[in-house]
Amino acid sequence: MAFTLYSLIQAAVLCVNAVAVLHEERFLSKIGWGVDQSIGGFGDEPGIKVQLMNLIRSVRTVMRVPLIGVNSVCIVLLLLFG
Repeated sequence: MAFTLYSLIQAAVLCVNAVAVLHEERFLSKIGWGVDQSIGGFGDEPGIKVQLMNLIRSVRTVMRVPLIGVNSVCIVLLLLFG
């Protein structure tokens, strides 16, 4: 497999897909990354765990609909050009 721009884009789409399918109650809460674990005090800097939880939640919220189109385009390109 050649190292091309398409393979980089496909790898990025696969990573975003992996984040988008994470389920809050079934997976994230079991490893301690649920909604109720992100309670912090006022003025405290959010840690890396809280920032990653916010990133996962944002990707799941914002990228759900555009991922359908991007996945469809990737599938069509893969079928056409191999």
